[in-house]
Amino acid sequence: MKQNSPGDNAILEARLLDAVRLCSRRSQPVFVGFLSEAEAFSAQGVLRREGFFHYLFWGGFEGAERVMFGAFPDYLEPEPESFPICAVTAAFRDCDKLTHRDFLGALMALGITRDTVGDLLIEPGRGVLFLREEMAGYVQTQVEKIGRVGVRLTPGFTEPLPGGLGFEPFSTVIASPRLDCVVAAALRISREKAARLVESGGVLLGGVQIMSVSAAVKDGDRLSVRGKGRFILDQIGPETKRGRVNLSGRKYR
Repeated sequence: MKQNSPGDNAILEARLLDAVRLCSRRSQPVFVGFLSEAEAFSAQGVLRREGFFHYLFWGGFEGAERVMFGAFPDYLEPEPESFPICAVTAAFRDCDKLTHRDFLGALMALGITRDTVGDLLIEPGRGVLFLREEMAGYVQTQVEKIGRVGVRLTPGFTEPLPGGLGFEPFSTVIASPRLDCVVAAALRISREKAARLVESGGVLLGGVQIMSVSAAVKDGDRLSVRGKGRFILDQIGPETKRGRVNLSGRKYR
């Protein structure tokens, strides 16, 4: 995961703090981004320092890499449906080979900024583009070709989404369902190294930066470790006869 420069971090911090202030003043949600994975990690530290916790990161689907930050007023529960994100599906011939770079280049050629573009999921014959709501209509009216390949754009998408890089399953046993144990098992590193990653702010659990090594982990949790990878924890338990805990999950490739 590419790290942000100090200048980039300062700009991001200013945008986040502006969003928090506007949310408080207007008593309505305020959104920033899309953010890269590195920016989302940096944002966690800023929000923790400011003592603001009524927020959500969401990218349009579960497990998105690029996410939008949403600051929510106290009276409103943060939920994905509130985010100004639209999906657009691009259909093209299976024999035409289009890549993520092809789609991103076509979008940037329209003059729109990178932070209005979320994940681009591509498979033979189909691409699903996650965009800020205000850009989705514009893209649909402007894009007829990606490179030399004709495409047909329609709003929304059908399940399942293009698989992207897919998953690599794993299973193991751990001493207990604590965050440091789970990180150590997922990364195949020592518990001491895992603890340092957690305590340094390098771990997101369910999209939230957690710095307590003893934090409990449960079935279905999403785990992100800075520079190491992203995981879905499918099942924690049951206990073995020796009192250890079974763990199974998937790593994003």
